[in-house]
Amino acid sequence: MNSPVLLTLAAAAGAEAPPAWMQFLPLVAMVFVFWFLILRPQMKRQKELQAKIGGIKKGDQVLTGGGFLAKVIKVDDHYAELELGPNVRVRALKSTIADVIPPGGVAPAND
Repeated sequence: MNSPVLLTLAAAAGAEAPPAWMQFLPLVAMVFVFWFLILRPQMKRQKELQAKIGGIKKGDQVLTGGGFLAKVIKVDDHYAELELGPNVRVRALKSTIADVIPPGGVAPAND
């Protein structure tokens, strides 16, 4: 009386489920990929920007968070005095400086 249906049910009941840690393997892989493709490069760029901002000095060209290009006139711990144009000076938080422009300027994209 061993029917094929009973044999397959018995074989399925005897098969073991994969270990529990195997179910978490795809989740761990996604976290690993997310870390190395998104978080790690972003933290590296942030660290480089903080180093640039920490090293600004009088005469540097900077780009503010509002999109203004300015020349640094004076720097202290938290603020930078910037000259936007002739006789136009503003005081800005150093944390609002978006980038420090290199002395030679930015090379055109089509060069």
